[in-house]
Amino acid sequence: MISLSLKQKIIAGIAAVVVFLFAGFYALESCQPPGKADEIYKQALEDYRHEKYSNSYYLFSKVSFFSNLKPPAIFHQAECAQKLGDKYTAVKRYTFLFKYYPRSKLSAKAQYSAAQLLVETNPGLAQKYFDRISGKYPETDYAIASKYYSGLILKKSGKEGAAEHFRDYIIKAPSGRLAMSAVENWLALDEKANPHPGPLPGGEGEYQKLIKSDDYLLMAKTSYLFGDYAKTKQLLFHTTPEKSWVISAKNSYALKEYETAKSLILSGLSKYSKNVSEQDIYDAIDMYLNLLPSKEEALNRLSTVSARGNDYLLSLKCKTATDKEACYTKLYKKYPNGNFSADALANIFFERIRKNEDAQKVGKEHLKKFPNSNSAPMVMYWLGKTGNREYFKEVIQKYPDSYYAYRAYLQLEGKTSPIIADKLAEKPVVYPYKYPDSLITKLVELNDYDILSELYKDGFVKSWVLYKKGDYASSVWEAQKAMDALSAKPDKYDYRWRLVYPLNYYDTVKKYAAAAGNHAPLMQSLMREESHFDPNASSSVGARGLMQLMPATAQEVAQKYGLSGAANLAHPDVNIKLGTFYYGFLKSAIGHSISS
Repeated sequence: MISLSLKQKIIAGIAAVVVFLFAGFYALESCQPPGKADEIYKQALEDYRHEKYSNSYYLFSKVSFFSNLKPPAIFHQAECAQKLGDKYTAVKRYTFLFKYYPRSKLSAKAQYSAAQLLVETNPGLAQKYFDRISGKYPETDYAIASKYYSGLILKKSGKEGAAEHFRDYIIKAPSGRLAMSAVENWLALDEKANPHPGPLPGGEGEYQKLIKSDDYLLMAKTSYLFGDYAKTKQLLFHTTPEKSWVISAKNSYALKEYETAKSLILSGLSKYSKNVSEQDIYDAIDMYLNLLPSKEEALNRLSTVSARGNDYLLSLKCKTATDKEACYTKLYKKYPNGNFSADALANIFFERIRKNEDAQKVGKEHLKKFPNSNSAPMVMYWLGKTGNREYFKEVIQKYPDSYYAYRAYLQLEGKTSPIIADKLAEKPVVYPYKYPDSLITKLVELNDYDILSELYKDGFVKSWVLYKKGDYASSVWEAQKAMDALSAKPDKYDYRWRLVYPLNYYDTVKKYAAAAGNHAPLMQSLMREESHFDPNASSSVGARGLMQLMPATAQEVAQKYGLSGAANLAHPDVNIKLGTFYYGFLKSAIGHSISS
C-alpha cells in the first residue's frame, strides 16, 4: 500500500476542491436553458445602446462560457468599462479575451484596445502588445495604427526608432486619423535634437540630415490632405521639385496662387514627369485645364510640353472632336494597352452604331480584350440590338439587375411582361451568404453589426452592415468594389448581387414611373447608375440627387407637368418624381424610344 506524504495529501485535497468547483461551475453553466444566453446578450446590447453601461456590463457577464457569444460579450464588457471611465477593468477584460480566446477574430482588436489604454500607465507593456500586433496581424488596420503608438512611446522614452514608426504610419495611412499627429510628433523629434527658432528652419547642416527630403514630401502630402495648406507650404520648402512638383502645384492651387500652379505644372510635365505616378500626371493635367479659360488652348499647350500623359490628353480631345471615330481610332491604335484603350474601343463601337455602320467586329473585339471593363455591359446590350440576341442573355447573366440587364429583359420579354417586376419583388436584401455559421446567424438576429464587421473582414459583409445602418450609397460602393474584385462572378441568383443592385426607394420609383409612363425596373437601375442611391450626390457640373438632375432642368420639368418641390432636389421623393417625368419627356421628344 502506498503511503502519501502530507504535501501530497494537501495537493490532492486542493485538486479535489478545484474539480468540485469546476464541476459545480459546469453544472451551473449547463443549466442555462438553450437560447438563454441569446436573450441575455440581446438585453445587454439594448442596455448598451441606451447608455446603461453598468447594467449592460453585468448582463454580458451572465452570458454562458459555453455560448459562442461569450467572446463578443467579453469585448462588450470592456467597452462598457471604458464608457464608465474604468480603464483598469477595461484592460482586464480585453486581456482576458485575447489570452483565453486567442483564435477569436476579436483577439487583434482586443489586444490593440488594451494597448491603447496602457500607453500612459504602462508604456512598456503597451509597446509589447503593439509589437505583437504588428508581427501577428501585419495586414490589419491595427498593425498600421500600432506603428503610430509605438513611435509615440519611443519618442516619450527618448529611445531611437520613433521616426521610423511615424514614417511607416504615414506611408500606409497618409489620411489616417492619426496622420497629422504623426507629422507633428515626427517634426518635434527634430526640433528637440536641434533647438532652432521657428518650427521649420532652413539652411544646411545637421537639421537637414535628420529629416530627409523624401520624408518632408510624405508629411507635406498628409498635411495637404488635411487641408493645412500653410503647413504644407512650409514642409515643401525642404523638398526637391523633381518629386514634389505635383503636390506643390495642388497646394498653390488651394492657396489661389494660380500663376505659380500653372508654372509648376508646365515645368513638372516637361522636366520631371517620370518621377511621379500616372495618377499624379492626370491630376496635374486636370488642374491645368481648370486654370485656363479655354480647354482647347490648355490641351494644345500641354501637348507640346508633356513627356507623359499624352494618351490622357488625346482622350480628352476626343470628347469634343468633330470626327470622334477617327480620334478614338487614333487613340486606340497609338496606345492599344493604355488606360484609355477600353474606353476608346467602346466609343468607336458606339460611333459606328450611331452611323448605322457594321459594329459587330469592333464590339466583339472589345468584349474579348476588355471583358471586365465598365463599358462591357453596354457593349453586350448593343451587340444584342445589332442582331445577335444571345448577347441580351449574356448581359442578364453576367450583370443581373443592372441598367442594361433590364433593357435586355425588355427586348427579350416585351414591355408588358411581368417577369422583371416579379423577380424584383422576390429579392429583398439579406445577409450575402446562404450558409452563415451559427455565430453569424446570432449576431444578425441580434443586430450586433459592429461586432459582425469586426469578425468578418469581407467586402460584401461590410456592404450589408452599411445597408442595415441605412447608408445605401456606401453599401452599393462597397458591394460593387467587392464584386469587381471577383475574377469569376457568381450566378444571378447569388445573394451578393442584391447588395450590388438593391431595391432602395423602389416603392417610390414604382409610383412615379407609372404616372410618367416609364418602366419602373428601368428607372430603378438608372437611378442606381446615376447616384448609387445617394440622395446628396452632386456631380462636377451641378447635377443633384438620386436621379442627378440639373436645378434648371428640374424647374422646367416642374413647370411643364405642374409638379412641386423643384427647389429640394436632395429629397428622395421629389428627385425621383421629377427625374422619372423628365425621362418620360426625353423618351417622347427623341425620335426612338430610349427605354428600349
